[in-house]
Amino acid sequence: MLQIYNTLSRSKQTFIPIEPGRVKIYVCGMTVYDYCHIGHARVMIVFDMVVRWLRASGYSVTYVRNITDIDDKIIHRAVENGESISELTKRFIDAMHADSDQLDLMRPDLEPCATDFIGQMQDMIGRLIENKLAYQGEDGDVNFAVRLFPSYGRLSGKSLDELNAGERVAIGSGKRDPLDFVLWKKAKAEEPSDSRWQSPWGEGRPGWHIECSAMSCNILGQNFDIHGGGADLQFPHHENEIAQSEGAFYGKSRNPDEKPFVNYWMHNGHIRVNEEKMSKSLGNFFLIRDVLKSFDPEVLRFFILRAHYRSPVNFSDLQLEEARSGLVRLYTSLVQTPELELLGDDLKNVMELAGVNDWINRFKNAMDDDFNTPEALSVLFELASEVNRSQGELRLNLARVMRVLAGMIGILQRNPVNFLQSSVGDSLSTEAIEMQIAARTTAKQVKDFLWADIIRKTLLEQGVVLEDKPGGVTEWRRV
Repeated sequence: MLQIYNTLSRSKQTFIPIEPGRVKIYVCGMTVYDYCHIGHARVMIVFDMVVRWLRASGYSVTYVRNITDIDDKIIHRAVENGESISELTKRFIDAMHADSDQLDLMRPDLEPCATDFIGQMQDMIGRLIENKLAYQGEDGDVNFAVRLFPSYGRLSGKSLDELNAGERVAIGSGKRDPLDFVLWKKAKAEEPSDSRWQSPWGEGRPGWHIECSAMSCNILGQNFDIHGGGADLQFPHHENEIAQSEGAFYGKSRNPDEKPFVNYWMHNGHIRVNEEKMSKSLGNFFLIRDVLKSFDPEVLRFFILRAHYRSPVNFSDLQLEEARSGLVRLYTSLVQTPELELLGDDLKNVMELAGVNDWINRFKNAMDDDFNTPEALSVLFELASEVNRSQGELRLNLARVMRVLAGMIGILQRNPVNFLQSSVGDSLSTEAIEMQIAARTTAKQVKDFLWADIIRKTLLEQGVVLEDKPGGVTEWRRV
């Protein structure tokens, strides 16, 4: 059975969905004021993998990932650019989708924008005020009273006494306690008109934390299966989501027989650069679109999947080159089975093949162990070695199961020859390679074997391997 590491319990737990056969999952998405970086790529790839595996396991999945299209950074950037907020956010939503499509990610089933749920946010804030968990300060902001919610800190493991208010929570003049966080921000006179909405507490806009509570609960219900996001969101964002959601539903405390906001909390690890956390403040972040100028999108996906989703990942060109080499090795094992391109295999089909059940079981056991993609990939590498050693029907059967299993985590679905010959960035073009091969063929025909050998060595130095086949045919691939 599937085991998921639940951040709330700090342990692996058997996954039992609220409704048999169905999973509801919400993932915190992007704040769209700039292009997506590789930290965003990790969140998108990790939960794309999670949803793919849940569906491959037979669950009907409703996958929701929100878009934050109103916050301080968005307002500042729009004013700075001299454009409306809607123009700015549309441009970067389109860019996010373009990056996602290049990475061959599934679109979420629902992708709500915060500005479409302002009314629902106000309703939730109103309930918190009624439950004596929120108040309007002298500055006009509406704040959540953290110390009045007894179980605050369950997710992060932080006690109220050890929390450093100045570290993550800005202290406003209208707050009764520095730990309190804002639910509704009063509009400032200098802010543009498209950044404010009417409310019972005056013109303003929602705080960031209330956005996700309102969207997730209104779409998936007051209790749903999985909530995911990056490790940096565990505190305070997800901690605050629990407090304001359960505070709105149940008041100051939840009885044991009352359902929690979320059953399983999942958090992927940080991206690190030179062993430092990647962040815009440190200036060590990389945009997805810039990385893809030098590396194939599937290489970036493979790089992310090589590490367990909860582990930190160190990002570098060397790491991406190693990922590319691994992916080349897997695709190379499939080159000798062109019949694959004619088969529309799925797991049900390949389970009936001879000699494959052990591979399927090992892959499944790895993925059911908290989505252990490193172990699952090791199964694929062993399978690739078996494919290379095998012949005839057994080779084809192993290649078929290898491709089906890989497809469950979103890799190895392209034509192997096309992948191995694909070029990115400054790589030698296909046309240039084929011109060199033609020149080498001519050299061999006139018995100028020295020149033919020079061409082969030159191409190898440029990352292209030639393989001479019977009948005078030369095949090639990149390494």
